Amino acid sequence: MATLTSEVKDAKSPVARWLRSTFPHHQGVQADYREAAGPARVLPSPGVAHGTQGAAIDWWLRFLIDPAPSVRLAVAGLRSGRAPCGRAGLELLRDLGAVDNSGNHLGSIRPTRFGDRPDEWWARVSYALALLAELYRARNVDGSRLMRLSPDSSATDLLALADADEVADLIAMRDVAAECLLPALPAGPVATGSTFDGSADVQADADLIVGGILVDFKAGQGSRPRADGSRAAVLRREDLDQLLGYVLLDYSDAFALHSVAIYAVRYGHYAAWPLADLCAELAGHPVHLEALRQEFTQVVQVELPGYRRASILERFQRRPAGD
Repeated sequence: MATLTSEVKDAKSPVARWLRSTFPHHQGVQADYREAAGPARVLPSPGVAHGTQGAAIDWWLRFLIDPAPSVRLAVAGLRSGRAPCGRAGLELLRDLGAVDNSGNHLGSIRPTRFGDRPDEWWARVSYALALLAELYRARNVDGSRLMRLSPDSSATDLLALADADEVADLIAMRDVAAECLLPALPAGPVATGSTFDGSADVQADADLIVGGILVDFKAGQGSRPRADGSRAAVLRREDLDQLLGYVLLDYSDAFALHSVAIYAVRYGHYAAWPLADLCAELAGHPVHLEALRQEFTQVVQVELPGYRRASILERFQRRPAGD
């Protein structure tokens, strides 16, 4: 199935084309965001695996905010059998209370059960869950650190895959989040990893929904380094499209979203926008969300499948003879 993340990055996708034509005025929002974010507060050491690191801090933030987060993506990744980590992953997930001895998913976990664990343990667990979830999400996992494990490896071996620099980086990002993110969040029901009505049409799950605000975590470093080594925060067009896509995939307005936000993890910057105001600025005029959801449904249910089928056929036709 197509994913929202990949579709908003593909300028030829009907999803990206519709979002960019419907909401063309993004430069002002981007400029305001960049100025408000200020300089990066936490930058990784060279050699840190940025993609896995971003997914790992996502897990840790969920543990800090959600009293009962789901680890279903990590369970699904382990069940895929794409890496020789079956025993190690099962042992870890069983210890967390996510699966039983047979690997059957038991549901959400309770972070408060592990309140006495040190920061290093949380960092390593978050990194391990990120690796397991990649088995479900990623097209190619040949370079995954999980390939270093053997069928006889244990949970201890799995937790050792994060190196000391990555552990320190995760702890530093957690510290900034405790200072800048947690106090900014509203009161209200909390859900992490939520899917939408439209997730059956295009794969999408939100990092966090709390009190009617959808929050997306971004752990990128930002712009290229300046002469002094500092970096500026970056709000890409596809970041805005992803936020809008989440809202529009909530066809029935089940989450009653009134605002969206981005938390720039390495900048400690929480930027929130009321939906009506953000959509009006991006569109250049007031919008009616219910009508836009109906249009977007047509895009993802009719236009996107046709585009994907044509893309597959085109790739097949371009393959050299004999492949």
